[in-house]
Amino acid sequence: MRLNSFAKAIFAPVFLLAWLPAFSQQKVGIFDGQTDIGAKVLPGSGLYIPQTDQYVISGAGYNIWFDHDEFHYVYKKLKGDFLLYTRAELVGFQGVDPHRKVGWMVRKSLDAKAAQINAVVHGDGLTSLQFRRTDAATTEEKKSATTHANIVQLERKGNTYTMRAAKFGEPFITEEVTDLNLGDEVYVGLFVGSHNADVVETGVFKDVQISVPAREGLVPYREYLGSNIEILNVASGDRESIYTSPKSLQAPNWTPDNKSLIYNSEGLIYKFDLASRQPSVVPTGDVKNNNNDHFLSFDGKMLGLSSGVSALGGSILYTVPVTGGTPKQITPKGPSYGHGWSPDAKSIVFTGQRNNEFDIYKVPSNGGAEVQLTTAKGLDDGPEYTPDGKYIYFNSNRTGTMQLWRMNADGSNQEAVTNGDFHDWFPHISPDGKWIAFISFLKEEVTSGDHPFYKHVYIRLMPITGGKPKVIAYVYGGQGTMNTPNWSPDSKYLAFISNTTMTK
Repeated sequence: MRLNSFAKAIFAPVFLLAWLPAFSQQKVGIFDGQTDIGAKVLPGSGLYIPQTDQYVISGAGYNIWFDHDEFHYVYKKLKGDFLLYTRAELVGFQGVDPHRKVGWMVRKSLDAKAAQINAVVHGDGLTSLQFRRTDAATTEEKKSATTHANIVQLERKGNTYTMRAAKFGEPFITEEVTDLNLGDEVYVGLFVGSHNADVVETGVFKDVQISVPAREGLVPYREYLGSNIEILNVASGDRESIYTSPKSLQAPNWTPDNKSLIYNSEGLIYKFDLASRQPSVVPTGDVKNNNNDHFLSFDGKMLGLSSGVSALGGSILYTVPVTGGTPKQITPKGPSYGHGWSPDAKSIVFTGQRNNEFDIYKVPSNGGAEVQLTTAKGLDDGPEYTPDGKYIYFNSNRTGTMQLWRMNADGSNQEAVTNGDFHDWFPHISPDGKWIAFISFLKEEVTSGDHPFYKHVYIRLMPITGGKPKVIAYVYGGQGTMNTPNWSPDSKYLAFISNTTMTK
């Protein structure tokens, strides 16, 4: 048997599972208990490994099909709407049946014949949404067009259940079931079934998240969800949530000394110490209406701020030492949203609304005359210099779709660099100059000129030389997730924000 790197790290703990009882009310990570579903099922087990933030679950059972189920379940009770996410693999020792299963499940009860729905990946790669509408009813299925998925998301909104599944690196494929009434309070959890009553199979789950999405009628920019600061390993896609807050935290910048993140919340700027994992306020004098368009100079000594001043027309650009102080006003009028410092620290690029058009402008970092760099009709936003200072990347919906664009530092030779499959925003160039990371909104959820809070978004990556973008994170977020430069100084990690009203 061959094991991928995802599985190798967890097999030592798997042997420790045999002593665990088949039914336990003890917490397993974020879950409240675990049990074998069905009668006379070979004992299964579940283990949470805090060091790697993984769940290792083993289960047996004849199947999850027809009018009853047999499998092992790690669960908790939830009410209302929710969003379930994990990256999962089957790594059972036997692997004897192509229909062994791993995934998310929502159940009316823990009875084997309970009404339920599950987003499941089979051993042969079949990915599907399976459901039993009422207790003891025959199981139904909607097969996904994708196979061998290892990213599995299941969302409930009222009586509608949506499965989003993908092979890591690719966009989601969606299946949906409507009018499935399992009751307000349900069991929610991870499961493994062997599809063979005599065999126990094992699944490994990582990046497990249970989120509560924005409620219907939430008023944008007045009501906010809580926030997770996450660190993303760009090469592997591994994620670590390093800080959670019930408040809206937005747009983490990574300092070049690799010691801190800078983010905004409720108009203030915070420094988040990566060693202690504690935030502290960066003093910015009377400038206390800061938004998520803040950015660091390449040497890390100066911080650019964008702060709302209604008397001057909106957001105004300021600069301040990264340690704090009295900010210096750079733009005389708004709206002006800062995004990038030039490598030589002499210029700042920003998005400005002038004459009812949003365009890209350049201004001396000590203040002075603005230079307009774009003139196309439409919204131009998110400008950022490459580390060599030769180019400025930005996003524009001048074609009707928000795409990433590149121009020379003087504004010449403007050309699109993404193809318009999604609405792409905020290109961030890695410090080594090799990669572009950006956020992509779904066309079915937003218009090209909007980047709202609380949507299903992708963080995507592409070589700066061009090529097909790869999804490296599947996120519930949007506005504030990664508006401004967020690479680690070694070009290996990204800091970003995801959102929920429930945290781990």
